[in-house]
Amino acid sequence: MLSFYQARDLIVDSVRPLAVEKVSLLDAAGRATAEDIVANQPLPLFDNSAMDGYAVRAEDCVSGKTLSVQGYIPAGGKLNCKVEPGTAVKIMTGAPIPPGADAIVPFEETEESPDRVTILGKVKQGDHIRWKAEDIKPGDRIIDKGTVLRPAEISLLASFGMSMINVHRRVRVAILSTGDELQELDEQPIEGGIINSNSWALAAAIREIGAEPLMLGIARDNRESLLQKIGDGLQADVLITSAGVSAGDRDYVREVLEELGVEQKFWKINIKPGKPTAFGMRGTNPVFSLPGNPVSTMITFEEFVRPALLKMMGHRTLFKPLFKAKLQEPVKKKYDRLQLMRVAVELNESGEMVIASSGDQNTGILRTMIYAQGIALLAPDRDHYAAGDSLDVHLLGAATALGY
Repeated sequence: MLSFYQARDLIVDSVRPLAVEKVSLLDAAGRATAEDIVANQPLPLFDNSAMDGYAVRAEDCVSGKTLSVQGYIPAGGKLNCKVEPGTAVKIMTGAPIPPGADAIVPFEETEESPDRVTILGKVKQGDHIRWKAEDIKPGDRIIDKGTVLRPAEISLLASFGMSMINVHRRVRVAILSTGDELQELDEQPIEGGIINSNSWALAAAIREIGAEPLMLGIARDNRESLLQKIGDGLQADVLITSAGVSAGDRDYVREVLEELGVEQKFWKINIKPGKPTAFGMRGTNPVFSLPGNPVSTMITFEEFVRPALLKMMGHRTLFKPLFKAKLQEPVKKKYDRLQLMRVAVELNESGEMVIASSGDQNTGILRTMIYAQGIALLAPDRDHYAAGDSLDVHLLGAATALGY
């Protein structure tokens, strides 16, 4: 049986980024760049004012000095005047700096009268001027390959007039739940029936990272149904099945995958929850077979599938950062198995991250996923932890309010 880290590394090493496509700037938001992006011009493009005020020569400006106003330059205006000794030019934020000026005095630091302005404070050369290329020079690498484009990056690209961007295409992920007991949301309830929540959880998680979910519905516990549904799913970039890979008499998923050309890489991981997790490849397309329990499905997606999908979409950062957190209560666990514990996370009065179990860790207790802000990694070579012990924790999406 593979360890947690062995399984994760094998999965990530098995997949490659998808093809590159050129998309519009807005469509590139949330996606990873497929190349380094280099500045094609300086930023700022020209020397300009950072404040509404007066363009002056700093050497002319001592407190109480009055200067004659020789012109006005609005934002977007043309340079139609210059600053001579003893004069000033009224200027607005973003307007080009007129020749002769080497400082800007904001309106609030002056006293204005018709055609004249009195300086009220000290003025230094360079005050409130944004110099050409002080932010970015032509040829500077402004965005690294694999960077996820947030609003800040979109703003920067727009500043350089870049309307089309090369990114890796979104990964299409087929989702298939298996089991005779499963029902879809709007079906009439039957005795012993269970709502197919796994497909919805997986689709939401896939969409959250910018990939495209393709929900295939339910495959029944027979070869004919599995052959059809899995065959359909293998047309996507990735196939995820849930349930049907344990040792049960009717767990046919593994043999059907093999029949359809999927090379099995492993089918168990030494973790709790999620031990009956399988992974294979059909050509360059990964196939994940996750446990059927909804808690196990969500956790194994988070730990193993999510990093693979991010790599396929060109991301540089695949794994969530681990933080050290203090345990607020003692915990017992099975020795020789890594445990992924759902935890509530908060900051104490000292600003330290502290954690506690988010509830009953039985994989049938779905509510603990709602209450969890993180996953704590409990080492396989221990069977208990004491209150105050430090654990590695990575945060879940709901934990963004913590400021990490």
